[in-house]
Amino acid sequence: MKELVEYMAKLLVDNPDEVEVAEVNATRSVIFELRVAREDMGRVIGKRGRVANAMRSLLRVAAAKEGKRAILEIV
Repeated sequence: MKELVEYMAKLLVDNPDEVEVAEVNATRSVIFELRVAREDMGRVIGKRGRVANAMRSLLRVAAAKEGKRAILEIV
């Protein structure tokens, strides 16, 4: 799932080398912290957060297939 978040983010940004994804494991869920360059933040969030919500939805579906709960935080 970490690779999925990284892949989606790298396709969206102008500086793919600055994309970082940290994975924090909890009891029944996984938190992914996405960091991008400051100038790429708008591309990842999108208008009214539509891109970010779409990424969260895809991550939720991938996590559900594995029986987990995933949360995406854009830092």
